[in-house]
Amino acid sequence: MVLSITILVSPIGQEVLHDAFFSGEQLSRNIAQPIAFIGFVILSLICVVEWLVRLLISKRRARGATS
Repeated sequence: MVLSITILVSPIGQEVLHDAFFSGEQLSRNIAQPIAFIGFVILSLICVVEWLVRLLISKRRARGATS
């Protein structure tokens, strides 16, 4: 999750967000919006996978060593 926040507040992330949603030129917005949406999906998937791994680890620790 820290990786997602870091990417969004980095200068490159800020530039993509600005170009995708606040640019004055329609062509720039049309090019940058799909890139921004794909980036959001990838970052969201990373957060979901991290959450699932943490959930799996906590369940294994609660169950104890069975091997």
